[in-house]
Amino acid sequence: MAIIDILLPKMGESVAEATITKLVAGSGDSVEADDPIVEIATDKVDSEVPAPEDGVLVEWCVEEGDVVQVGSVIARYDIGGEETSVSEASAAPSSVDAAKEQAPPASPQPAPSPAPEVVEAVMAPLDTSPARKGPSGRFYSPLVRSIAQKEGIAMSELETVPGTGSEGRVTKKDILAYIGTRGTTPVAAPKVMPVPAAAPAASAAPVTAPAAAKSMGGDHDIVEMDRMRKMIADHMVRSVQTSPHVTSFVEADVTNLVLWRNANKQAFQEKYGEKLTFTPLIAEAIVKAIGEFPGVNASVDGDRILMHKHIHLGMAAALPSGNLIVPVIKHADQYNLQGLARQINDLAGRARAGKLTPDDVAGGTYTMSNVGTFGNVMGTPIINQPQVGILALGAIRKRPAVLETPQGDVIAVRHMMFLSHSYDHRVVDGMLGGSFVRRVADHLEGFDLHRPLEG
Repeated sequence: MAIIDILLPKMGESVAEATITKLVAGSGDSVEADDPIVEIATDKVDSEVPAPEDGVLVEWCVEEGDVVQVGSVIARYDIGGEETSVSEASAAPSSVDAAKEQAPPASPQPAPSPAPEVVEAVMAPLDTSPARKGPSGRFYSPLVRSIAQKEGIAMSELETVPGTGSEGRVTKKDILAYIGTRGTTPVAAPKVMPVPAAAPAASAAPVTAPAAAKSMGGDHDIVEMDRMRKMIADHMVRSVQTSPHVTSFVEADVTNLVLWRNANKQAFQEKYGEKLTFTPLIAEAIVKAIGEFPGVNASVDGDRILMHKHIHLGMAAALPSGNLIVPVIKHADQYNLQGLARQINDLAGRARAGKLTPDDVAGGTYTMSNVGTFGNVMGTPIINQPQVGILALGAIRKRPAVLETPQGDVIAVRHMMFLSHSYDHRVVDGMLGGSFVRRVADHLEGFDLHRPLEG
């Protein structure tokens, strides 16, 4: 036999540890390649660590609830063959950048390991493939779901596939065997073993409502927070306790921007293959204003103010579960409108599909939050620590407005929106915070109605 150590993989920059949320496989279980053996959670995203190849999980070196440092041994795994010394981890980092880095070998002559698979970060069910858990409670690995998606197998059909894996799970061999006889042999619904309840944050099953409420005498219900909601709550409380929040409001006339976007959105998509929403147009104005007022592109480290040279623009995104996440447009100041649209659409799509990596949500220097998506005209957003500012974008509404003309004042129907800028009054005073949001509005109001599609 060949015993290797499975290490906790590197999950992106700034992520040094993770919490073990669920041991999917048990000691002595036979596991197929790519099947998840453990579910982990960081303060960024939830992930799975897959088996490196077919084998047997010898023993766990951790327990559920443990907080483990990156690179630590979490399990010992038998991949078969001749007995060798303990090798390096076969689990891979969960991001492209992290994949370039390898954990140091535990011995001078480690056993060769197969090409690693990227650990998939999952926070919500995929829009076009079956969820990680079916109505029966049975778990489906990313590989099985990928095959099901490719073959057009819906969840209702996937639930009928007999599983030979641990706790009745469907393995790669099971689904391939089913596909070979699909449409010719009726398949009875499998007997699924009871599955212990997973940690709330580890589940990415479709969430249309909060967890089942516990009735308390009919006066109220108790709903347990999932792990992500607990992290959001902790982050928001810490932010309010850390930063004295001040919010400045500005109303902007975005009529020219709206007219230009409506006239060019179809041509934009045909030429660049990207939907043109209002978000990249507003993001462009924010980035320009940050360049003029760099004091808002900062963070606080104790008694020091860190003035960031690059603009990494965070964009708050709502997940299907109802939770929020903030993916980051790295070097937003280096993109033109087409590049911003591509980045925003990609990050928003992967956020909804649960495919963000830890690096995708790290390193933000300033954040925007589009409360207008929910029909809100303004808001008082809470700062994303350790940043010092966040801008809320209100809904664009048609309203009568007074226009000054050479012939006198007139009333006209205009497209208006509110911008709400919350900032940390420890380092951003009213002049800077108010001037910045005013400048964003100026850029929006000065939008060139005759702007070419390129650029």
